[in-house]
Amino acid sequence: MEQNYSQLNCQLGLTIAYYRRLRGMTQQNLADAAHISRTHISNIEAPNVKTSVSLDTLFAIAEALEIPVKKLFDFPET
Repeated sequence: MEQNYSQLNCQLGLTIAYYRRLRGMTQQNLADAAHISRTHISNIEAPNVKTSVSLDTLFAIAEALEIPVKKLFDFPET
């Protein structure tokens, strides 16, 4: 049985975008710091683009944002 995690992926992308902006970083700055492409960051942050993210990438993004990786999953209650 395949589950649809699109809402969680959307929240993850929005959370990454929030912390990126909070740090005053552009998508290119974050991509460079996390050693991934700007296009991949853009796809992760885009609420209507379905893209997968590896744990290694999430760890790299959290490190670049100087936050614990668990903060990327602190979604507001809906």
